[in-house]
Amino acid sequence: MLRNREIQILLLLMGTISLAGTVLAASFALNTAIVTLITAALLIGCCFGFTYWRYREIQKLSGYLRQISSGDYSLDVRDNQEGELSILKNDIYKMTLRLSEQSSLLQQDKIKLTHAISDISHQLRTPLTSMTVMADLLSEPELPMEKRREFTSNIRTQLERIGWLVASLLKFSKIDAGTVQFKKEAIFVKHLVQKALEPVLIPMDIKEQTIAVEGEDGVRFTGDLNWTSEAVLNILKNCVEHTPSGGRIAISFAENVLFTEIIIADSGKGIPKEDLPHIFKRFYKGKNASEDSVGIGLALAQSIITSQNGDIEVKSAAGKGTQFHIKFYKQVV
Repeated sequence: MLRNREIQILLLLMGTISLAGTVLAASFALNTAIVTLITAALLIGCCFGFTYWRYREIQKLSGYLRQISSGDYSLDVRDNQEGELSILKNDIYKMTLRLSEQSSLLQQDKIKLTHAISDISHQLRTPLTSMTVMADLLSEPELPMEKRREFTSNIRTQLERIGWLVASLLKFSKIDAGTVQFKKEAIFVKHLVQKALEPVLIPMDIKEQTIAVEGEDGVRFTGDLNWTSEAVLNILKNCVEHTPSGGRIAISFAENVLFTEIIIADSGKGIPKEDLPHIFKRFYKGKNASEDSVGIGLALAQSIITSQNGDIEVKSAAGKGTQFHIKFYKQVV
């Protein structure tokens, strides 16, 4: 403590003032000088003792900070007393709690990342293994031409699946990282539905499914047309996949003072009750999922919608089809 230049200057000033006061008092009376000297000595001692105590408290706080920086968030330095040091201790404790929460979140993110990498590895391994086997078979000179065409078609299908999976994962990573700049423009829902329907019209025609769209032309909301059409398309793909041949898909939309709602309903076999809480989780595959399902389309749709001040929920019952309710809430100015 005595090596601290500020404390050295303080002691020097107090000693000088005390000595000057003692000399001045001695010019009046010896007893007055003695009393003045003793009083000055006591004051300097008290000041020194108080400064030493504060110095020790600051050293303790410095030690606490070193422990916190090393990852020990179990320290409780709260102090309910008044004073600057108490305020500082309470602030350090609050910061410790925040760091502890952030550390916990980072640990959870690491676990999620590990699981995601494992899931991605599994999703890629299956088609790659299949293509490797078919590529080996294609190298056989005596393989019939019909089988060659079949294997070539299967390889192309698996490559398309891998391409879609990689593209979807890249979109997920951009959204999670917060690097996607969603546009805020007026989107007419009728135009959005038309754009999202185009890629699924051929699969619907093959399965002889019908589509019904109901809503006023002026219904709109604020968002990003391309990203939102991607979300709606993934939902429509799910409906087409789980609706039998000759089934029906209905899209309705409306607007009120609070939100714009889009309802997409199918006449499929519905989602089992135990799967409903999990259908928006990444890589989750329910009981009725097809073998080619990756379990990422609905998760991506939810991520896009919720990133644009929206919400999505699903209602379903066995044998009664499924309804997806999408709401885009209006901005409050």
